[in-house]
Amino acid sequence: MEKKRVTGVGGVFFKCEDPNAVKDWYKKHLGFNTDQWGTTFEFKKVENPSESGYLQWSPFAKNTEYFQPSEKAFMINYRVEDIEWLVTKLKEEGVTVLDDIETYPYGKFIHILDPEGNKIELWEPIDAELHPK
Repeated sequence: MEKKRVTGVGGVFFKCEDPNAVKDWYKKHLGFNTDQWGTTFEFKKVENPSESGYLQWSPFAKNTEYFQPSEKAFMINYRVEDIEWLVTKLKEEGVTVLDDIETYPYGKFIHILDPEGNKIELWEPIDAELHPK
C-alpha cells in the first residue's frame, strides 16, 4: 500500500491590509485566541483520538514576499505523512518544487506550485512540539 500524501490541512494563510487589525477583529468577534502569528486550532486525530493535531490561521501583510512566486492573496499549508518520500514522488511527477526541505523543532516544510501558480506549503508536523503537555 502506498503511503498517504496529504493527511489534512495544516494552515490557512492570507494577505491583508492590516494583519494586527484583522487578528483583533477575529479575536473580538469570533473569539480567536490570537498571538503574533494568528491563532492555532487544536483537533483530535481520527486514527488516534488521544493525540492532538494543529491548524495554523495567519494573516500576513499585503506586501509579504512569503507567498512568492505566487501572486495570489492566500496560501494553504497541507499536513503530510512523510515529506522526503512525497517530495521524491512529486519531483518524479514533474511538480515544481520551490526550495529544499527545512527542519524545525515542530516539523519539516517545503513549498511547491500547483498548475495555476498557487504556492503550497507542505508540512510534516511534530505536533507534540507545538503544545507539549
